[in-house]
Parts: sequence; structure tokens; C-alpha cells
Amino acid sequence: MIRLENIEVTFGDFTAIPQLNLEVERGEFFTLLGPSGCGKTTALRTLAGFIDPSAGEVFVDGKAVTRLPSDKRQVGMVFQNYALFPSMTVWENIAFGLRVRKETPAESDRMVREIADRVDLSASQLRKNVAELSGGQQQRVAVARALVLQPKILLLDEPLSNLDAKLRHQLRQQLKELQGEFGITTVYVTHDQDEALAMSDRIAVFNKGVVEQVGTPQTIYDASATEFVCTFIGDSSVLTSDFIAELNGHSGGILDPGANSYLRVEKASLTQPAGNSDAVPVQGVVVSRSYHGLHSRYIVRCHGSDVRLLVKEDGGVHPEPGGAATVYVRPIHVLQYDPQTGEAVGNPALAASRP
Repeated sequence: MIRLENIEVTFGDFTAIPQLNLEVERGEFFTLLGPSGCGKTTALRTLAGFIDPSAGEVFVDGKAVTRLPSDKRQVGMVFQNYALFPSMTVWENIAFGLRVRKETPAESDRMVREIADRVDLSASQLRKNVAELSGGQQQRVAVARALVLQPKILLLDEPLSNLDAKLRHQLRQQLKELQGEFGITTVYVTHDQDEALAMSDRIAVFNKGVVEQVGTPQTIYDASATEFVCTFIGDSSVLTSDFIAELNGHSGGILDPGANSYLRVEKASLTQPAGNSDAVPVQGVVVSRSYHGLHSRYIVRCHGSDVRLLVKEDGGVHPEPGGAATVYVRPIHVLQYDPQTGEAVGNPALAASRP
């Protein structure tokens, strides 16, 4: 559906994107994820036609659109601040693009009311000024304005970043459901890793203009292909070479003691995992415990490593700070990376999703 081929974007002497190759499948919810300034919004705006690449081609449905203006690319865009017109009603905001396209008043009215119904905006809300709406309702107006033009592709540039945490969590589910209902190919930009993991079919992780890994949320999280992806996504413990040596002593030496090693917080436990006889018991001392309702977060110091882990409150072992604890770790869950290149080592599957 979408193909970015050897895209380079420069601003004067600065190269924002050195070479980008990406493919997005039809109907996919595809997320560009990374920290601020990593190039993800630049890539999105290049796809939208707001930025001309200095090299490379943009293809949609097999046709090159690199030189087409943005209004000829059949893309709809939702901006971070929604870019709604505060002096217009909701109806007028949604209908703006239809008026530019010179649709008849009757057809515009039909299309606006139809799309408003599908995004759960009532007839009474259509008559209101956008300033009278909540943040969540304004987001639906912005999405409706983009979708009413029936684009092939929907582009969203951090549309939830200005909302509070509770509303953001609620609306990301609604946005994903809307995308599924319309079946429209969607490219979503965010710096929020939880948002990306919860909403995406696939994710491209950006770092300094370069895509470090492309894959499903589970692949990105469980099999991070580079050290950057591992440390940017989720919460991990850094494991010392002494800790790795302890694991190797019980498992036949499958881990590289010279690699940079990490362990996801949910992969460690204070009890022997059921059915996992290969879990290695490592002795340590509880450094801290913090209560979070459904679970407590522990830090247990073992062989120089501060191992972070989660323990459910409805059962299990709950040692107090200063007390002894046994941490169980399966060596196959340890993520390891070359100290020089930052690429995955020890398990070829970890590097399989590198672009």
C-alpha cells in the first residue's frame, strides 16, 4: 500500500533522515515510534507531501507520489493540536475540505452527518463551536474532518499527547476501534511506547533518523533487535557479568558474559515459575518494595545487579526490604547486545526483524 524507498531528508547541512525504507500494508495500523527529534514526524510529513525529500521515492498503491502536492495524495491528516478552526462550528470544521473540493451543499451535509454519526458526534454537537467540546470530542472532530474526504491513508501525528493520562488511555482504544471499523491504512506517530504497543499492528522504532527495528509489538518488546530498542521500549534491569556467570553456571553457558545484558521486569519472579524447570535461582537481598495496587515493584540486588520485578498482590512471596530473596530467571529471556555495535548477539532470532 505505502512504500518509502531510499528516502533522504535534509534541512540545509543537517540530514534528518539519511536513508529510509519502509513498507506499510493495506489496512494496517502502523506506528512510527521514537524519542523527540528522531525523525518520525519528518517521515510522516514527507509521506503527507508537506516535506520534499532530497532523494528517494514515495509510492502509494504502486504509483510514485513523491512530486504530487499533499492535496492530490488521498491522505487525511490529524495533527497534534488538531488544527481545528476555533471560530467555526463542528459542522463547518468537518465540512471544510468538502467546500474546498466544491461539493454541493446537499452532498456536503449528507457526508458530514454520516461521518459524524460514525465517530459518535451527535447532531447537537455539530451545531456547537469547537471550543465548547471536550478534548476527546475535539479529537473525534479532527478525525471526522480527515475521514470525510474518504482518503486512502490516515496520518496521525501524536494526536493524544495534549490529553491527560486517563483520557489518553480511553481515546487510544476508541481510535483503534475506529480505524478497524473503517479499515483504513493508518500511519501513527508517537513517542509513547505504551501507546504504540497497545494500538499497533506493526511498529517502526526510530533513532536519529534511522529505523532500528520493524515488527509486531510483541517482537519489538520480547526480541528487541538493538540495545537502543531494548532500553527505549519497556522497563528492563541491567545485568552484570557476575550475574550472567551465575546463570551460565546453571545452564551450560549459553550467555555471552562480555555482552551488554538486560532482563524485562516481568521475566523475573520470586517464585519458581510453574512448568519452567530451566529457571535459575539467584540469591539476593531486597533493596526496595513499592506498592502499586494490583502488584508491588521490587528491586533485588543479586551479584551486583539491581533486578527489578513485579509481584502480584493476590498471592506469592512478599519479602521485606533488607531480607533475603531468591530471584528466578530463565536464561533464554536475557537480551544481549554487542557493546560496540549495539546489535543483538547470542540469539539470531533477535536480529531477524532489522530493516
